[in-house]
Amino acid sequence: MERMLKLLEQNARLSVEELAAMLGVTAEEVALQMDKYRRDGVIRGFNTLIDWDKTDDGRVQAVIELRVRPKKDRGFDDVAAAVAAFEEVESLLLMSGGYDLQVVMRGKSFQDIALFVAKRLSPLDDVLGTATHFVLRTYKKDGQLFQDDEPDERETVF
Repeated sequence: MERMLKLLEQNARLSVEELAAMLGVTAEEVALQMDKYRRDGVIRGFNTLIDWDKTDDGRVQAVIELRVRPKKDRGFDDVAAAVAAFEEVESLLLMSGGYDLQVVMRGKSFQDIALFVAKRLSPLDDVLGTATHFVLRTYKKDGQLFQDDEPDERETVF
């Protein structure tokens, strides 16, 4: 049923009947498997992918790198739980490499994000350092291209 997960990942709006037809099984089998996936935490939710740049929302997105001090018996889990509890945080990932946690968040402005980092993230006991990167444009997200076929004015030949 891994194929069912891939189909749902591509289009969460598929009905149980549509999935059953695509998978060659009964709708009841699909419904039972989906219930099991939800109970087991495999399916965490059904989301709509939105190109916020095409709305009047005016929000700013940032990726914030956190260097943190892990706890002796709990590793990164305690500081990750504290960061994940902030409602502004859209996603939080444990990383390998030059930093430990990656935070993705949205704010009303660049200043809103800067204040969040300065007043809420940086003061946490186990945060050793931060680096904030503002998202300027999204080209692809969750496997979907966000580019329109608009000509780039910089490429115009006279």
